Amino acid sequence: MKEKSANITDRLPAAVSLLLIILLWWALSASNAIPNYMLPSPAAVVRAFIDDFSNLMYHARTSVLEALYGLLIGIGLAFFIATLMDRFLLIERALNPILIISQTIPTIAIAPLLVLWMGFGMAPKITLVVITTFFPISVGLLEGYKSVDPDCINLLRSMGAGRVQLFHHVKLPAALPHFFSGLRISASYAVVGAVISEWLGGFEGLGVYMTRVKKAYAFDRMFAVIILIVIISLLLMALVDLIRKLVIRWR
Repeated sequence: MKEKSANITDRLPAAVSLLLIILLWWALSASNAIPNYMLPSPAAVVRAFIDDFSNLMYHARTSVLEALYGLLIGIGLAFFIATLMDRFLLIERALNPILIISQTIPTIAIAPLLVLWMGFGMAPKITLVVITTFFPISVGLLEGYKSVDPDCINLLRSMGAGRVQLFHHVKLPAALPHFFSGLRISASYAVVGAVISEWLGGFEGLGVYMTRVKKAYAFDRMFAVIILIVIISLLLMALVDLIRKLVIRWR
């Protein structure tokens, strides 16, 4: 009972902040301080969300699939790169600058090139999501590998443990909390990366839908899409938190 009360108390400031933002939004639209065609009221956005729900779900399916595929590939790539960098110092010194440089390039600049090279299908969108998401995961994993107490490594080696056993029993458990921290960040980036890539070409997806309603000056639908993207991102982050609790039971 005390734990539930603590959870409610912890979430109260966030709920109050969200409510204040909605009230400010409603006040600005009701007072016409900002014209309604530029800032539709919350009620108008909710109506647009309900009226166009089936269409939103149709496009959301494509964006979510692109985000999930890209995130899964990004996880696999991050594990591979981080493990290599931890095992070989030369590879770490060679790849670390490249990883950092890859994150300084704006995704909006990469997206047109990916569309040009791969076409208008899902491939360029998934690739952009991979580029966006693998860096926080790989950095978190590498930091987790290096956080292992050397005494633990020496102890297991003295007991005859090999590299695979050291990785399985020491390094991987130590890296999992860092991995899930990076994965939580990447999950929030995944849908946004997919939507950005859809802006520049495609036939389905929330980014394509946003481009169409923007050209029609239907800003209430634009806001409805933004809210849906936020909801999907929060659900992905909640899924990561749930998996973390199931996997890292000792935490």
